Amino acid sequence: MNDEPEKSNHHLRFYIPFSRLFSVFGDDWFSLKAEKFARFFGTPTFLIIQTIVVGGWVALNLMGILTFDLYPFILLNLAFSLQAAYAAPLILLAQTRQADRDKAHAEADALHRESLAQASEQREIFARKQSEQLLDLMERNTKLTEMTIGLSETIESLTKEIHGKFVNDNEKD
Repeated sequence: MNDEPEKSNHHLRFYIPFSRLFSVFGDDWFSLKAEKFARFFGTPTFLIIQTIVVGGWVALNLMGILTFDLYPFILLNLAFSLQAAYAAPLILLAQTRQADRDKAHAEADALHRESLAQASEQREIFARKQSEQLLDLMERNTKLTEMTIGLSETIESLTKEIHGKFVNDNEKD
């Protein structure tokens, strides 16, 4: 016996044709790390860490504890420019990959809805045929009942007639 579900009964069967789209930029180490890093840019954790680092950078340089980047913080601006230069393409990469995944999921969902609609239509056709068959059987049953009533009435009248002849014949003797 095969433990693997049939393709037609598998709950992800509509996503299988689109599985090749889930790795638009590949599944190599760089692509996966780049997307993970790009996704990290939008998290509260990143924003908190960046705020702490920038605040510490500015505070240490303004208080004179460290003097590697004095006001107007040119090195800090350079760091932000470098971050932006790498962040923008990484974010676009992540968005493109997500858009392709979303499109594949939407197409698979549309196929699934179409499959459900077809199954529903088939069930409706089957139910209609069953109803027609039931109506036909009920009509036949009604005709049989009418015939049975007619035959019962005929048997009753014949029985009365025979009974009447036997009673009359017995009285004559």
